[in-house]
Amino acid sequence: MNKNSRSEAYAGAGVDITAGYRAVELMKEHIASTVTKGVCSDIGGFGGLFQLDLSEFSHPVLVSGTDGVGTKLKLAFLMDRHDTVGIDCVAMCVNDIICCGAKPLFFLDYIACGKNRPEKIASIVKGVAEGCVQSGAALIGGETAEMPGFYPEDEYDLAGFAVGAVNKEDIIDSSQMEEGDVVIALPSSGVHSNGFSLVRKIFDVENTDLKRPVPELGGRSLGETLLTPTVIYVKPVLELISRVKVRGISHITGGGFYENIPRCIPQGLGAEIRRSDVRVLPIFGHIARTGGISERDMFNTFNMGVGMVVVVSPGEKDTSLGILKDCGVDAYELGRIIKSEEQVVLI
Repeated sequence: MNKNSRSEAYAGAGVDITAGYRAVELMKEHIASTVTKGVCSDIGGFGGLFQLDLSEFSHPVLVSGTDGVGTKLKLAFLMDRHDTVGIDCVAMCVNDIICCGAKPLFFLDYIACGKNRPEKIASIVKGVAEGCVQSGAALIGGETAEMPGFYPEDEYDLAGFAVGAVNKEDIIDSSQMEEGDVVIALPSSGVHSNGFSLVRKIFDVENTDLKRPVPELGGRSLGETLLTPTVIYVKPVLELISRVKVRGISHITGGGFYENIPRCIPQGLGAEIRRSDVRVLPIFGHIARTGGISERDMFNTFNMGVGMVVVVSPGEKDTSLGILKDCGVDAYELGRIIKSEEQVVLI
């Protein structure tokens, strides 16, 4: 910690430089848990350094993704629980770049807050580090910005940026997808990190007891259920694509089935999915009943219990399901690829 750096004038304007130093000290142990062999720098420099191991890639293509946690953060504020939203932040980035087959290499975070409370910032970074460990990415840098007058003292925003790599010839681009291919669902853990503006409106979360057990949710509280971190699918999917020819992958985020599944399907083909085959989690039924939301809108807003889909040939369906099961993923057949001008056909 730099003990010589303190600006009384800046502190009078609401920015405590020393709190930033304290936050960095508290988060260092969490960051250390994410170090991989490519890391070439320590926290505190002006840039995070990472050496790409070219022995892993013959024709490397870098793949990047950036995202935030959105208004799910409002639930974290209300519950005063800050150690899981970092997982969501990492998940939203790395789950995107895995869709083209890229292996995440490193991650950077950005936290903007009204007042820098070092213990809270360290708790947020603890979640970020856990997400990095789950995805195999190194947390090589970040930024914490104290912005009094811009954010309320007890609030913050959180965003991140991931970089991965894939061999050019191994990029998953749906070019080999054809009629009869199988769509496999990888289950979600809940709402993940999308649709929370609607969720907050439906449950009026600012005026609801978020810690009260809810029978429809198996006795868990609404707040606990909604804060469940996004599943990080990186390691199971990397294992799958190393052993099976995957023809398409979609991360189911905002826009639900209707916007995300088509992103891995070429024109002229569509995914036919039976509504009864979707293993809808209880939280989505609770949302629909409480808010009077139509089934179409539910499937066009939320993941409905499916956080990611992969498309494989019929001959590799059983092998794929077995690989995912061995990786701890209770995957199941969700639908089939058909000739269709509609890219999602829910029947």
